[in-house]
Formats: sequence, structure tokens, C-alpha cells
Amino acid sequence: MNARHAGSLDDDAIPSDGRDETPNERSDRHWTDILQELRVALTGTQLIGGFLLAVAFQQRFTELDTYQLALYLTLVALAGLATVIGLAPVTLHRTLFGRRVKGRIVRMGNRLLIAHLAVVALLVLGVTTLVFDFALSRAAGIVAFSLGAVIIVGFWVVLPRLRPVRGEDDGARRTLAEDADGDVEA
Repeated sequence: MNARHAGSLDDDAIPSDGRDETPNERSDRHWTDILQELRVALTGTQLIGGFLLAVAFQQRFTELDTYQLALYLTLVALAGLATVIGLAPVTLHRTLFGRRVKGRIVRMGNRLLIAHLAVVALLVLGVTTLVFDFALSRAAGIVAFSLGAVIIVGFWVVLPRLRPVRGEDDGARRTLAEDADGDVEA
């Protein structure tokens, strides 16, 4: 920790969420977080895309009906779109590198990451629907889509918005800090 951060606040340092960091430091931290999240999301996109490409080379691929083939081609297009959107923050950073617009890059990168996750959600729902539709029935595909949509909304939309029970967040922080110090056995 440098002397500036040892206790006094600079005019540039705006405390936010308990951190003593400058706007540039905050942008750098947020950009690093976005890149980490993109690494995870893009790995999932690659796995789904690889699965879709492999399907076309299976003998039973010719058994797809018109609906299944249209759904399959839509999913291949979504996988391509997800890849392009997921890589866009990297090209954005390369294009604007060194122009002192990190805050703008972070805001755009965040929007692109959210768009990527929305496309991945559609992709996951579509792949699940296709597999259940092909393996079991159209009705099973619709049920799989519906249950998948509820699960995605539950985990990706509702869960992050749940408020912790009073004092719960502080206890979790203490536990994490103790674990990091090695004072608590697992």
C-alpha cells in the first residue's frame, strides 16, 4: 500500500464500497472483473458451440424434422453471436487502448457482458429444448424450455437481488476473513 492510501484521502480518491481507490484504480479493478467473468462465460459458449458443431456430423442428424432443424440452425447462429459479443470487449479495449477512456471501456464492456449472458441464456434454453424434443417429444422439449427459463430467471435474476438477513453479510465477511487467515478449520 503506498503512502497516499495509508489513511488520508486524495481529492481523486472517492471511497466506494469501503475501498480507498482512485477512479482509475476502480476502473482497472472493474475491467479485471469483467475479463474474469468473460473467461468463464466464453468457455461455456465454446463448449455449447462445440456440441452444436458435433451434432451435425452424427448419423441421426438427418432425422431432425423441420422444427428441429430450424431450432438447430438458430442455435448455431446464437452460438456465433455469443462468441462475437463475448469477444467484443477485448476488441473494444484494443481499439481504444491508450486513449484514456477506461471508464467508457468498462461501461461498454459491462453492457456487452450482460448482452453475452442474455444470448447464452437463450442458447442454453434452446440446446436443452432441442435435446429433449429430439430424444423424447415436442412436449418434453417445451417442458424443458419452461423449467430451464424458470431456473435461469431464478439463479440469474432473482437470487442476486435477494437481500441478506440482517447481520448475515457481516458474518459471511468475518468467516471469509478467518478462512483467509487460516484460523478456521474446514
